[in-house]
Amino acid sequence: MAQAQRVLDPVTVGLPAYEAASGGRAVAAARAAEPIALIETVEAAGLRGRGGAGFPTGTKWRTVASMRGTTEPAATVVVNAAEGEPGTLKDRTLLRRNPYRVLEGALIAAHAVGANEVVVGLKRTDDQVRERVTAAIAEVRDAGWLDGIDVRCATGVERYLLGEETALLEALEGRPPFPRVAPPFRAGVDAAVTLVNNVETLANVPSIVLDGPERFRAVGTQESPGTIVCTVSGRTTRAGVGEFALGTPLREVIDELGGDVLEPPIVAVLSGTANPILPADALDAPVSWEGLTAAGGGLGSAGFIVIDAAVDVVAVAHGVSRFLSVESCGQCTPCKHDGLAITDVLDRIRRSDPDDDDLDRLPELLTGITDGARCYLAQQHQDVVQSLLARFPDALAAHVEGRATEAEPFPVVPLVDIVDDEPVLALDELAVLPDWGAGEADSPSDRIDVRRS
Repeated sequence: MAQAQRVLDPVTVGLPAYEAASGGRAVAAARAAEPIALIETVEAAGLRGRGGAGFPTGTKWRTVASMRGTTEPAATVVVNAAEGEPGTLKDRTLLRRNPYRVLEGALIAAHAVGANEVVVGLKRTDDQVRERVTAAIAEVRDAGWLDGIDVRCATGVERYLLGEETALLEALEGRPPFPRVAPPFRAGVDAAVTLVNNVETLANVPSIVLDGPERFRAVGTQESPGTIVCTVSGRTTRAGVGEFALGTPLREVIDELGGDVLEPPIVAVLSGTANPILPADALDAPVSWEGLTAAGGGLGSAGFIVIDAAVDVVAVAHGVSRFLSVESCGQCTPCKHDGLAITDVLDRIRRSDPDDDDLDRLPELLTGITDGARCYLAQQHQDVVQSLLARFPDALAAHVEGRATEAEPFPVVPLVDIVDDEPVLALDELAVLPDWGAGEADSPSDRIDVRRS
């Protein structure tokens, strides 16, 4: 299947080229329309958030707009560009190639919800993206796009949790990126109502406004209309980012972007660290929220890490567990402490040096890890490791019973870039300690005075 080109430009685009291809027309049309009409248009298109959960974008816009009473200050639109899901490079690729489309979508969203400010939230380590977006903001300001809207970049720490909506809002207010109980549409106790949308989500908005919901729905599925920008890496001959109609079989996406498998056959596929491991017999499942969920996995941010026959799946589970247990902020004790215990158990099994009760203890730890969780990280940890127990039980038993030798570690860390079709992994993340610092505390929340909300 040919790749789509709705939101992912094949080459880097400048503002003159974007404007020559109708760029800027959508925000002008949006400002001539009533905000509620824009919300209804996005609802009719069926656009779902491309950050992972797939929440209906129009519903989110309507909720934020309804929160603004006559005495409320103007809302804020936050572009969530704090991408850190292992195996995913889509948002940074979109912003590097064409930040104007994303900014236009954000300005349309601002009109729809009554916002006077747009903030692009980035990790402080994303220098290239920050420079590109900052320059693009200046260009569209000079081109007259802003119409009184204040648009700026803001950066937070490089931790995975920065991508969680409430954690990102905490960071933008100068606090640690710790998820909170308060709803994400609140920037803070006394601050404006806030709309948070993912980069790719907003990149879809201009064409919906210009071309209408029907054209948007012309590709994709009934429940998952439109396209999705996928990333493929792992045990393939190359890595890549490409756009596909939702509903495309996973096998076709992997073949198109990844090429051949290094050591055939494919054994499993990880959708980042957000969903259960997909076994090889799920490769013909459609890439959509409903399709991959029915196959026992999930779409997430459409970053697919391919596992072949040369990789031990216990090492994969340990890699996922280590990443999530280290990135846990520690506000929820089971998430941090049980998460680290799960990592230790899997590491011993990976090394074929288990304790006598490890196989019995692992399910118990997984059952309790989500207790009191205020964000989805603990659920991710549970889902991925439980899927290993369910789908590859002999892999664990082989190590415990001495039928398998020590497996090499499998690093599960964010993608920094793809250069000449080769994935560049953030391997320095393997040195990060569980407290994100000098190892002097049990968790980040023990080191920092956290405002509980």
